[in-house]
Amino acid sequence: MQQKKEKRFINIRTIPYLMVLPSISVIVIFMFYPIFKTFYNSFHHYILTRPKDYGFVGLDNYVKLFSDPLFYKSLNNTIIWTFFNVFFQCILGLWVALLMNTEFKGRKFYRMIVFSPWAFGGMLVALIFSYMFTGQTGVINDLLMKSGLIHERISWFSTGSLARGTLIFTTTWRGIPFFAVSFLAALQSIPGDYYEAADVDGANKIYQFWRITLPLIKNTLILTTLLRTIWTFNIVDIIAGMTDGGPNNSTMTLPHYLMTKFNEGLDIGYSSTMAAVMALILAVFAGIYVAAGGFGKEGDL
Repeated sequence: MQQKKEKRFINIRTIPYLMVLPSISVIVIFMFYPIFKTFYNSFHHYILTRPKDYGFVGLDNYVKLFSDPLFYKSLNNTIIWTFFNVFFQCILGLWVALLMNTEFKGRKFYRMIVFSPWAFGGMLVALIFSYMFTGQTGVINDLLMKSGLIHERISWFSTGSLARGTLIFTTTWRGIPFFAVSFLAALQSIPGDYYEAADVDGANKIYQFWRITLPLIKNTLILTTLLRTIWTFNIVDIIAGMTDGGPNNSTMTLPHYLMTKFNEGLDIGYSSTMAAVMALILAVFAGIYVAAGGFGKEGDL
């Protein structure tokens, strides 16, 4: 009788592990194995069109990558692209969330309009905005000329600074809903008693924002900016659809450069090396950012 109970107890203890085993298997197969394979390939000479030349080359791919001037230019473009995108999306998303958190007529319709950009695919957004920013027939130039802000049409993709600004404007428009939804959920979780007490004490709206709102949505702010930084860092579709890295590689980012190099030579070894370096950059950034931001710690009121 005692042996049966002991056997049953062991079976009960193993049930939770058996229940999560399918999920763990999926994660290992579709996430950890590709990551391992990417790092493994980065140490090999592996070109799809030359399978007989496959072999271990050590750090040769990394030496080749770090001696490539376009890699550093792409890295610099990626940092600029990611920083300004996340900065503008975060600021505007918070502003939109604050507006949506107040009572006014037509708020539901306003929310629907605000969230709609998130429903569009990247290539579709790139196509629409490419037509809008076309130099001769684009609606942007037409509106600016009719309003008197410019007197001649601007070729938005002719210089690096204009092309980068156009891409950042496009991606910011598409990314605002993510921040707006996240911040709105966080704002609605703040008890109204805090603001009522602050009103009684005579605190103005600006003081309440800095001393109540921001500390209580700090975790949401850190998590959303981290996620959006990773996503923006890896964006390819909008850049490929609007500028294809031009002019003169001024909008070439690391993910787009990786895609371009792979399409040119089908070099899996070199492409895996670039992907591995990108993964390490993001991992280091995420660790430092979360630690410095104090994620998970309650803000002081």
